[in-house]
Amino acid sequence: MFGWGLIGAGDIARRRVAPAMRESPASDLIAVSRARAELAAAAAAEFGARRWYARWQDLVTDPEINGVYVATMVDGHAEQTIAAAEAGKHVLCEKPMAMTAAECDRMIAACRAHGVLLGVAYYRRFYPVVQRVKAIVAAGEIGTPVVAQMNAFEWFDPEPDHPRRWLLSRAHAGGGPMMDFGCHRLEVLVNLFGPVRRAQALTADVIFDRDVEDTAAVLLQFDGGPCASVTVTHAVRDRQDTLDVFGTRGSIRCPNLNAGELRIAIDDRHAVELHPPAANVHLPLIEDFVDAVATNRRPAVDGEVGRQVAAIEDLIYGLTASVS
Repeated sequence: MFGWGLIGAGDIARRRVAPAMRESPASDLIAVSRARAELAAAAAAEFGARRWYARWQDLVTDPEINGVYVATMVDGHAEQTIAAAEAGKHVLCEKPMAMTAAECDRMIAACRAHGVLLGVAYYRRFYPVVQRVKAIVAAGEIGTPVVAQMNAFEWFDPEPDHPRRWLLSRAHAGGGPMMDFGCHRLEVLVNLFGPVRRAQALTADVIFDRDVEDTAAVLLQFDGGPCASVTVTHAVRDRQDTLDVFGTRGSIRCPNLNAGELRIAIDDRHAVELHPPAANVHLPLIEDFVDAVATNRRPAVDGEVGRQVAAIEDLIYGLTASVS
């Protein structure tokens, strides 16, 4: 059994991470940490953890814990990952991996120095529909890929006491929707097409007056040639979660990635396929990481993938002039 320690007990931990650890036959949730002791105790009881800590620093030194899942605000990811690595714990970190690519470099170096694995929670790597799109593209069925487009739209205007209000704080989240869920789309495109050669971006407050953008778009060109766009917003009611890929012979359209429907058009042939994700999208992520530790291999989504995404985010938010 792989003994987990869970740092953070917020929405994602409650709805997905802790349930995935309970469902995974090779996983055992040993402990959870949360800054307020009464909330930490309640989370441990709810999640089925054996014990709780008010200080995450105590959790990472627990001898029964083999690996730590970091599910805190983004500004804490680097410090907590590095401390866990120094304590000899493997680390699976929530997305985005860190505030900057430079922080990612420190996390990767710490895990490498202490001989532990580092994974990042880009769970869409395990979506059957994404795997199917990748196989179609790799097989050349739509010809040479030319353009890809991804949209992620939602309305997000939380009250001041909302538990996810921190996502509107640049100091805690690093940015707005492009940082929070745009990173998922960037990872999908990197998975499909490889490293990014160049990028140009725009961030704006179209509707809200906030510390972070409410809308953003980025244009990408990949080393392999194709171009792509990602557009995200917190400011529309029409929810979208789309992926479209257009090639010289045909196209692939996914009108809702979370549903897994795929519409394929190649020459004069048309097909519709359905590839839904796991009921708990974190379960394949957890199981892959545990298996990676057991078999001494890299996780499917490792720190290098997280760093690639962070480098694109650095450019989007004006922290660097090029993707590197």
